[in-house]
Amino acid sequence: MYKNLKIGTKFNLLLILVFIISIVVSGTALSSLLQQRAQNEVAAKALILIKTMNSVRKYTQERVNPLVAPRLETEPVFIPETVPAFSATEVFENLRRNEEYKNFLYKEATLNPTNLRDKADSFETQIVERFRNNPKLQEIADFRNVPEGKVFYIARPLAVTQQSCLRCHSTPDVAPKSQLTTYGPNNGFNWKLNEIVAAQIISVPSQEVFNNAQQTWVWIMGLLIGIFAIIVVLINFLIKKTVIQRIRRIEKIAQKVSTGDMNAEFNDDYKDEIGGLAAAFNRMKYSLKIAMEMLNQHSQ
Repeated sequence: MYKNLKIGTKFNLLLILVFIISIVVSGTALSSLLQQRAQNEVAAKALILIKTMNSVRKYTQERVNPLVAPRLETEPVFIPETVPAFSATEVFENLRRNEEYKNFLYKEATLNPTNLRDKADSFETQIVERFRNNPKLQEIADFRNVPEGKVFYIARPLAVTQQSCLRCHSTPDVAPKSQLTTYGPNNGFNWKLNEIVAAQIISVPSQEVFNNAQQTWVWIMGLLIGIFAIIVVLINFLIKKTVIQRIRRIEKIAQKVSTGDMNAEFNDDYKDEIGGLAAAFNRMKYSLKIAMEMLNQHSQ
């Protein structure tokens, strides 16, 4: 069937095949690139925020706690601002009041917290257990689906690294009275030095970023398809103009010559292969003309 097709049709089929392959290859590569770029963008946001929260924790631990901690024994209620986790959480909640960050989440998910708002859920508990079972594991980063959409999260282990932390978390009898008054004697105790007790988890919504990447892919692919289509049309026009039409002229002249019209000329001013073909046909016509004249002379 392919052998019966005209040259123009064969060229068009080849161009369409090249077009389809180019679109598929470029589309796949572009999609992978945009997805990777979107993932890097989301991860960068998460890293910046978690570093910011660590700065808040460090400031609280080194500057605020030494100033306020002595008051824990004299105040009637516990002063939560002495706790780095509380400060970081409160700062992040203030950040979430901005429309841009309302769907961002930060939590120091703890298996046995003093403040029950830090209690780890089932997913967070699994993360903490992974850190406890593998102390060398320093970070977990991945995507997960939540009711609000796809999010990217980074989790890092939190361990009891200072003896001073056990003042509030070893046993109720050594804990500040204000802590017992505020939170009771049942939660946040029996922690041990160097034990991983929590996971610092920050979640960044990524659905919008990936949707934007998808829209960008659609726009770019539409542009590429348009460009490729124009290129195919132009190539088809040039091939038709410089090859097919010239071959058709030679074919028509050859048909005239085959019916005895020796005045028809294979005129072609180009010096390419088709021009050479036309010149060869002219020589063949002259040779045929001479042969026919000689044949007529002998027949007479």
